[in-house]
Amino acid sequence: MGMAHLVVTAVLVEGRTKSEVAREYGVSRRWVIELVQRFEAEGEAGLLARSRRPRSSPHRTPDGVEDEIIAIRKELDRDGHDAGAATIAFHLEQRHGHAPAVSTVWRVLSRRGFVTPQPHKRPKSSYIRFQAEQPNERWQLDITHWRLAGAREVEILNIIDDHSRLAVASSALSVFKAADVTDCFTEAAGTYGDPAGMLSDNGAVFTGIPRGGGRVALELELAARGIGFRHSRPYHPQTCGKVERFHQSLKRWLIRQPRARSVPGLQTQLDTFRAYYNTVRPHRALDRRTPSEAFTARPKAVPTGTLTIPGHYRVRKDKIDPSGVITLRHNSRLHHIGIGRANAGTRVLVLVHDLEIRILNQDGELLRELQLDPSKDYQPQPKP
Repeated sequence: MGMAHLVVTAVLVEGRTKSEVAREYGVSRRWVIELVQRFEAEGEAGLLARSRRPRSSPHRTPDGVEDEIIAIRKELDRDGHDAGAATIAFHLEQRHGHAPAVSTVWRVLSRRGFVTPQPHKRPKSSYIRFQAEQPNERWQLDITHWRLAGAREVEILNIIDDHSRLAVASSALSVFKAADVTDCFTEAAGTYGDPAGMLSDNGAVFTGIPRGGGRVALELELAARGIGFRHSRPYHPQTCGKVERFHQSLKRWLIRQPRARSVPGLQTQLDTFRAYYNTVRPHRALDRRTPSEAFTARPKAVPTGTLTIPGHYRVRKDKIDPSGVITLRHNSRLHHIGIGRANAGTRVLVLVHDLEIRILNQDGELLRELQLDPSKDYQPQPKP
């Protein structure tokens, strides 16, 4: 028997006064009176525990605001945009000049079933974040893949400003060659200015170092402008995490759009998303500012390197093919160098200093010395 039953029994069955019962059980006289009244009106049901929640709350979010929160959530999610509580609060602020706290928006989403609990998710505080201090201090670039209607796969090159997350370029081609990457960079630099540095992975269109080759077109262009160029270590995409994250946001949006049938059609979609991403979408890492706002808020960094291309040295081993030729890559272009069929199968040492090339056999005998002509794919032997 609970306390409520004891109190009511003492008053109604034993005939004791309410004040006496209140003193004996250490409760208020008012509570004793309320229990007796509830029992007389409702019987045993009147003694059950009741919620202490107030019948009304002046601070409760109005139903109309909750409905608008859900409508914005559905709209952003349908279009493939970020639809978190902070983004919804930002859009409410833009519409009305005020908005509920982000925590309030989150509780509304959770109560309506739009938040999936993730108890095992790694906390944000455990991550170490690296961010450039100035716009144009560092650009990150990377290539990702996308399928057009009909399952044809194409490539998308994205370039992101490390400080502001501004998407300075987002271009689509069937396949990006080294010269295409350079063209995309120079167009972006013409609009936003030269960055002080660049960061990429070790893709063949970004660098020739891991493959023992010469510098690719982008490396030469950056060196000529005095721009530093760094590369992530192999199999560590976290180094270029900002542009990798942009890939995700872009693809989440693209998948909600009609599948483009051509590269120009895809480029139109990329331009649409880039405009929204740069000027409309509030970014969590930027205190809910847009990338354009963050890019213009601080002075821009500028290149600090020398504006000259140093001499490039390279040593490689090769074997003359049956036609008497070896192949050498220069500025992302293959060149075939004739040495003579008489030397077919000979293992050689190739010494390269920019355009000056010396080819020696294993005994150190000079087989050919030439100045490479970059405009010609085949470098014939000189006539006697």
